Amino acid sequence: MYHPKMELTNDQQAILNGEKGPTLAKIMETIVRYGDIFDAKRLIKVTHGQGHLVTSFGIPLLKPVYKTMDEIIKSGLSVKEGFTMDPRPLDYKNVKCSALEKLVFNLILYGKQNDYESQLRKIGLSEKDAFSCACYLKEMGNIPEKGDILSWAESSAVNYANSVLGARCNRNSGMIDIFGSILGYVPEFGLLTDEGRMATWKVIIKTSKKPEAQILGSAIGMKVMEEVPYVIGLDKWLGNELNDTVKSYLKDFGAATASNGAVGLYHIDNLTPEAVELKEKLIVKDAKEYIIDDDELERVYKSYPIMWKNKNKSANLAFIGCPHLSMEQLYDWTDRIVKNLKQNNRKKVAIRTILCTAPAVKKEFEKTKQYHQLIESGAKLTCICPLMYTNNPLTKKRRIMTSSNKLRTYSIARYYKDEELIDIICGKEKK
Repeated sequence: MYHPKMELTNDQQAILNGEKGPTLAKIMETIVRYGDIFDAKRLIKVTHGQGHLVTSFGIPLLKPVYKTMDEIIKSGLSVKEGFTMDPRPLDYKNVKCSALEKLVFNLILYGKQNDYESQLRKIGLSEKDAFSCACYLKEMGNIPEKGDILSWAESSAVNYANSVLGARCNRNSGMIDIFGSILGYVPEFGLLTDEGRMATWKVIIKTSKKPEAQILGSAIGMKVMEEVPYVIGLDKWLGNELNDTVKSYLKDFGAATASNGAVGLYHIDNLTPEAVELKEKLIVKDAKEYIIDDDELERVYKSYPIMWKNKNKSANLAFIGCPHLSMEQLYDWTDRIVKNLKQNNRKKVAIRTILCTAPAVKKEFEKTKQYHQLIESGAKLTCICPLMYTNNPLTKKRRIMTSSNKLRTYSIARYYKDEELIDIICGKEKK
C-alpha cells in the first residue's frame, strides 16, 4: 500500500485503502502520487464538476488508455456532471483527404476513434457535439466561475480558465484530468494556491498600435516560459471590459503563451478578474521586467522558422482557428474574406481555406447569412483539431499556412499575420 506524504482526510484515506472499490483506489493513488511529486500538502475538492478531457483521439497505440477506460466502466464510475473533450481529429466532408491519407488516418492514426468515443459516453461524455478545445465558449457551456477548482489538462483551456475566468487549475497531463473529475479531488499546489498565482514577471506594452494577439502571446510565452506574467499597457488597446471581442483576443493570446512557452496563468492590468481586484499587489517584489514595443514584436515574428520543403513556393492550404474560433471571430473572418474578395474582383478564395470552430458555435453560425457568404466564398467550416490533421506524415507535403501560433509551434505550418493571411487567401496581387 502506498503511504502518502500529504495529509488525507479519513474519507480520502478510506478510498485509498480500497473501501470504495479497487478502481477508485487506483485513481486516488495516482492523484495522491501526483500531488506528492509537487509537495502538495492536501487534496482539495473539485468545485466545477464538469470536466474536460484532452485525450480526444483514438490512436490504436494508446492501449493502456482503453484498458483503463474499460476498468472504469466495469466499476461503474463516471464523471457525475459530465465532461467535454478536445476536438475530433477527422472531418472528411469539410477537410478533404486523398485516398492514401484516409488510409493512414483510418488504420494507423485514429483507427480506434469510434470505439474510444463509445467508452467515453459510458463514463460521462456530455454529448456527441461536446468536442472543442474552447469548451468555455458560451455556446459550449462548460464555463467555470471565479474561484472554481478544476481538473482539466488542455493547455489553452487551462490558460483561459485561470486567466480570463479566474478559476483555478494546474497544467495537468492527460488522464490526470479525467481521474480528478471522477474522484472529485485534486492536489493543492501551483496555480491552485494564492502564492502560485503571483506574477513573477512585469510585462510592459509600449506598442504604437494594438499588438497581434498571437505574436504578443508568443513573445511573452518564450520569455517567461512557465512563470506568471502581469501585463501592463494592454488595456490601452483592449479597454477594461471583458466583452466578446476582448475574450476572443485573450483566447488566442493565452493559447500562444501556453504553446510557445508553458504559461498557465497571466494577469492583464485593469482587465482580468484578479488584476482588477488586486492590481499590482499580484506582482512579487523582485519580479523580472520585459518591455515589448513594435521592434520587439517584429523581431519575434521574423524569428519563426519556415519549415516547408520548398520555402519559395506559395501556400496551398490555410487553417484558421486554433484554438477554435468564437462566434465573434467567425463573423469577423467572414466579413474580411467577403470584403477582400470583392476588392480583388474574385468570387472564390484563391487557396483551400478551412476555418475551425466548436460544434455548438458552428450550429449557431449556420443559421446566419454570414455562414452562407463564407461557404459561397469557397471556404470550409469544420470542428476538427488542425493539429491532429498534421499528425499524418503525408500532410507534410502540403504547404499549410496559419495565423495560429499554436499550430505553427506543433507542426510545420507557416505563420502569417492576419493581414498577410487574408491577402493570400483572397488572391491579392503582389505589387
